[in-house]
Amino acid sequence: MTTSPKRPNKDPNTETPSDRAEILQKRKNWEEEYEQLMKKKPERLSSFVTTSSVPINRLYDPTDLPQDWSYLKDVGYPGEFPYTRGVQQTMYRGRLWTMRQFAGFGGSEETNERFKFLLANGMTGLSVAFHLPTLYGRESTHPMSLGEVGKLGVAIDTLRDMEILFDGIPLDKVTTSMTINAPAAILLSMYIAVAEKQGVSPDQIGGTIQNDILKEYMAQKSYIFPPKPSMRLIVDTIKYCSKFVPRWNTISISGYHIREAGSTAAQELAFTLINGLEYVKWAVKSGMEIDEFAPRLSFFFNSHNDFFEEIAKFRAARRIWARWMREFSPKNERSLWLRFHTQTAGCSLTAQQPYNNVVRTTVQSMAAVIGGTQSLHTNSLDEALALPSEDAVEIALRTQQIIAHESGLTNTIDPLAGSYFVESLTNLMEKEVEDYLQKVDQLGGVIPAIEKGFFQQEIANAAYQYQKEIEKNERTIVSVNDFTKDEDIEIPILQIGDEIAERQKKRLERVKQERNTEKVTTALLKIQEAAKGNENLFPLILDAVKLYASIGEICDVLREVFGEWKGDLLF
Repeated sequence: MTTSPKRPNKDPNTETPSDRAEILQKRKNWEEEYEQLMKKKPERLSSFVTTSSVPINRLYDPTDLPQDWSYLKDVGYPGEFPYTRGVQQTMYRGRLWTMRQFAGFGGSEETNERFKFLLANGMTGLSVAFHLPTLYGRESTHPMSLGEVGKLGVAIDTLRDMEILFDGIPLDKVTTSMTINAPAAILLSMYIAVAEKQGVSPDQIGGTIQNDILKEYMAQKSYIFPPKPSMRLIVDTIKYCSKFVPRWNTISISGYHIREAGSTAAQELAFTLINGLEYVKWAVKSGMEIDEFAPRLSFFFNSHNDFFEEIAKFRAARRIWARWMREFSPKNERSLWLRFHTQTAGCSLTAQQPYNNVVRTTVQSMAAVIGGTQSLHTNSLDEALALPSEDAVEIALRTQQIIAHESGLTNTIDPLAGSYFVESLTNLMEKEVEDYLQKVDQLGGVIPAIEKGFFQQEIANAAYQYQKEIEKNERTIVSVNDFTKDEDIEIPILQIGDEIAERQKKRLERVKQERNTEKVTTALLKIQEAAKGNENLFPLILDAVKLYASIGEICDVLREVFGEWKGDLLF
C-alpha cells in the first residue's frame, strides 16, 4: 500500500509577483487564441451563469484569487480555524452525516408508522413536518383549519398526539428535528414531556427545533406574533435549554425557506448568517455568555442544482461564521462552529417527468456532502405533486446511502479545496454576504429591515428574475421548457382523507373532557400574566403542556398579550 505524500512545511500559497506576472501574460495569450477560435466555433451560449445568475469565467487560474489569498488564512485544515474545510477534523472518514428524512402527514398514527418504516430502512435521525394549523398555533377544530388537517404535515393539538407520534420510539436512542417556529417552545415542551413519560430525562434527549422566526417574516410567513415578543420566546427557550436540555439545538437558523421563496445562493447565505448574528446579539444582551449557548446553534441550508455554487456556499458559510463569532471572544472552540443540516431543493422539483427529480436530488445531495453537511434530507421524486409515497421516500433514502457507501465522495475531506474555480466562488460568496451585512446595518438592523420590507423585496426580485429567464428560454429546465413530452406520466400519489380531521376532532374533545380543566385554566393564566412581564415563559409553557393544554389555547393567551403580526404584501 502506498503512503500519502508528506505535507509541505510552508504555506502552499507560494506564488511570487514574477509568477503572477507570467501567469497573467500566459492567460492573456490563451484568451486571445480563444477569441480567434470563437470566430470559427462560437460558444454554445451567449453567457454562462450559475443558478443565481452569477457570471462564470471560461477558465480559472491563480490570478482569480486575491494576491493576499493564503491557504492557511483562508482555507486551512479541517477542524481548524476558519473551518472552511469542515468543523470536524475527521469529517466523514470518522462518521457519516445523519440521514434525516422529513416526514409528517395525517395523524400521529400514520406518521409514527412512517418513522418506523424509515428507521427500519436505515434512517439515522427523525425529522417532523407539522400541518399548517400547528405551524400557526391553531387547533385542528378551528374554522381556519378546515381542509388543512393532516394535509401538509402531522396534526398535533395536545401532548396526547405527541405521545402517539413517538410511541415505540425510544427518545434517548434517536435524535429528532422539528420544523416549527412561532410555537416552537410549545412543541419542544411536548417532546420533553413525552421523553419524561418514557423515563428519559431532559438532559438525555438530543435534537433540534427550527425556532427561527426571523426568516418567517422574510420568506415562509408562518409567523404568529410580532418580531420582538417572538424574539423573547426564542431567548427564553435558549436560556431554559442551556441549563436543563443541554444536548438540544435550540435554534436551526434556516436559509432553506429563503431559497425556496426564490432567493439567490448568496442571499440565502447572507440573510441566514445575518439572522444568526441577530439571535446571538439578543442572547448576549439578555445576559448570557457566548459559550453558554453558541455551541448549540445550528443552521439549515438548501442545496440547489448548481453543483459548484452550492459547495462554495457551504464552505463560505463556515468561514464567515467563524470569523464573525470570534468577535465575541468565546473560550469554547465549538462556539465558532457552523454545523448545518441540508435539504435538497424542493423548488427545483418538477411535476413534469417526475422521475427526473431523482437525478436532481442526487446532484444536490452530492453538493451537500462535498460541502460538508452534518445531516441531510433528500426530497422524494413525487413532492412536486403531493407528500411523498412510501416507495418514493425509500428511493430518496437509498440515494443518500449509495452516495455514502458507493460513490467514493466520503473518502477524503473537502476534495475540491484548492480548485481555483471553487475558491474563487467561495471568496465571491463571502464578499456578497459582507455587502449585505453592511446594507442591513445601514437600515438599522434586522428587525427594522424586515419592517421596511428589505429582505422580502430582495427575494421577490431574485425570484422574478429567475422565472423570467425560464419563460424567455434563457435558462433550460428539463421537461419544463425543453425536452418535454406530451403524455402524462402516472405515479402513485399519497392521498390524505377527511377522516383524519374527524378523528383529530374526536381525540381533542376526549382530551379536554378527561383533563383537569381547572388546572389547565390556572396554567394558561400564569402564561398570560408572565407574558406581560419579563419572566421566562418556557417552564410555564411546559407546565401547561403536561396538563394537556392545547397548542391553540397556549397561543391564544399569548396572542392576547403580544398581538398578531400582519406582514405587508410585496409585488
